[in-house]
Amino acid sequence: MSVTDAENSLKTVLKRFYFQDYVVNGKDFFTSLEEESAVTTSTSRNKSRNLKIKIKEVLHPCYGLYVWPSAPVLAQYVWYNREMLTGKVVLEVGAGVALPGIVAAKVGAEVFLSDTEFLPQCLEHVSENISLNNLDSSKITIIAITWGFFSSQLLSLKPVDVILGSDCFYDTKDFEDILVTVVFLLKQNPIAQFWCAYQERSSDWTIEHLLTKWSLSCEEVPLANFDADSAEIGGSTMPGCHTVHLLVIKLKEL
Repeated sequence: MSVTDAENSLKTVLKRFYFQDYVVNGKDFFTSLEEESAVTTSTSRNKSRNLKIKIKEVLHPCYGLYVWPSAPVLAQYVWYNREMLTGKVVLEVGAGVALPGIVAAKVGAEVFLSDTEFLPQCLEHVSENISLNNLDSSKITIIAITWGFFSSQLLSLKPVDVILGSDCFYDTKDFEDILVTVVFLLKQNPIAQFWCAYQERSSDWTIEHLLTKWSLSCEEVPLANFDADSAEIGGSTMPGCHTVHLLVIKLKEL
């Protein structure tokens, strides 16, 4: 079933997300920094102080056609660290509706949005969300990447600086395939990072042994560090009561 067919038979929802500068002692972050003479905003930070994103989702059994609870958390992390991404190459894996990747494109990154070639409706849907947000097609590209498969599109991809993934660690059978793909990409640029948000579903599920096997380091970033310790992020009702973690994964230093 194509996205168009799905929309004709199932409910379509347009969600709006709003990201803005955080506040320190009652003042926006830019003002606080200027008063402390810590940063020159005109040269070192993205000047945009707020961002509005539209995401169309289809209430369809296909996982990739609606927003998952981890996506706003990762999008908030992207927004919070936007000065790091301007001019960088970013790839979102398992993009689905691509909220974090679209935020990255909006703050000045060159973005590749990917999902599996076996779900073409997801790739089609990503294209619609790109159009909804008036993105420059020269700065954002849709490609098919299936975890664990070394396709021509994966092999020909330019080195990336940041890999994004939200709720990729959903089905345990996919965990190693995800990390195999990530390791391949990190080895093309050894200082690259994988920013990953995932919803805790079982205390028995872990990737620790796979991180060791593939020589990866992992740091959990407290949600409070980037104003994501809230049940409502970006003006949405997510992540709600769900427990979400934000990880930064890198190659271990030799």
